[in-house]
Amino acid sequence: MDNSSYVIFTLMVPKDSKSYRHVYFVCFLALYVLILSMNIRLFMVIIMEKALHEPMYIFLSHLCINGVYGASGFYPKFLSDLILDSYVISSHMCALQIFVIYSSLLCEFTILTVMSYDRYVAICKPLDYHSKLTKNTCVKLILFSWFVPTFSVFTGTLLSNLKPFCTYHIDKLYCDNWSIVKLSCASSFVNNVYGYIVAVIFLSFVVFIIVSYIKLIAACKASLENRRKFWQTCLPHILLLINFTFAVLFDIMYSRYGSNDIPESLRHFLALELVIVPPVFNPLIYGLNIRAVRKRVFTSCVESRVKVSCAAKKNVKHN
Repeated sequence: MDNSSYVIFTLMVPKDSKSYRHVYFVCFLALYVLILSMNIRLFMVIIMEKALHEPMYIFLSHLCINGVYGASGFYPKFLSDLILDSYVISSHMCALQIFVIYSSLLCEFTILTVMSYDRYVAICKPLDYHSKLTKNTCVKLILFSWFVPTFSVFTGTLLSNLKPFCTYHIDKLYCDNWSIVKLSCASSFVNNVYGYIVAVIFLSFVVFIIVSYIKLIAACKASLENRRKFWQTCLPHILLLINFTFAVLFDIMYSRYGSNDIPESLRHFLALELVIVPPVFNPLIYGLNIRAVRKRVFTSCVESRVKVSCAAKKNVKHN
């Protein structure tokens, strides 16, 4: 088939989808609504509260934006597949899904890297914090955290979709770049080399985060205040990074060297973890663990409920 023609790929069908697809639909729709509501809620609180207009919270707001962006690359398509019971996708939509999901995953790494730098300066060099994390610096760091992943994934997606395809089945619930490469008739040498270069770049970000946290832990030993800051703002960061890094590494290793001996349910779980855990746990952990954010979210929730109840009472009186 000519690569310029309209190509249709088939996706993996969820286990017991014939019997439970409506149950799956309700569960994943609820999960998507939860992701949207939590991330948008936290983002709006950070934007509207002037007390939270600090670098750490601004970076956190971009983590929330990224969560909504990445989730929207998976859930609408998967929900439509479930309700229509048709697990197919065009090559153009597949390329778009790859770009959105994987640029979001790599953005997670870069934003967490920027946040680790922010925490390093705040705890290890508090006197230099406002001189180093200026408004211009924050804008540059935010642009960096979005541009590098976007450019990396765009180039990789373009390289994989310029090749002719020989087979058309993707053994996954959603499109991923290496699955497309494996469907191609042409050599995958360039894609392989490019993939390893991108992996090394982003693993270097993980190393940067680890080094910064080693220095943070050393600095926290000498000060009770620093230990409090560490447990409050850095521990969630570490837990999310560990979980996210292992999930991404498994996804990469399985896509390239995966074996059919791995149970299908485990493959589904580990593949879905990338599109479930970060967008759900980022706002949940940061929103509940950071006192300033928790206080503002709670206060805004109470205020909104009071306004609703007052409006309801006024309507009753008028009636």
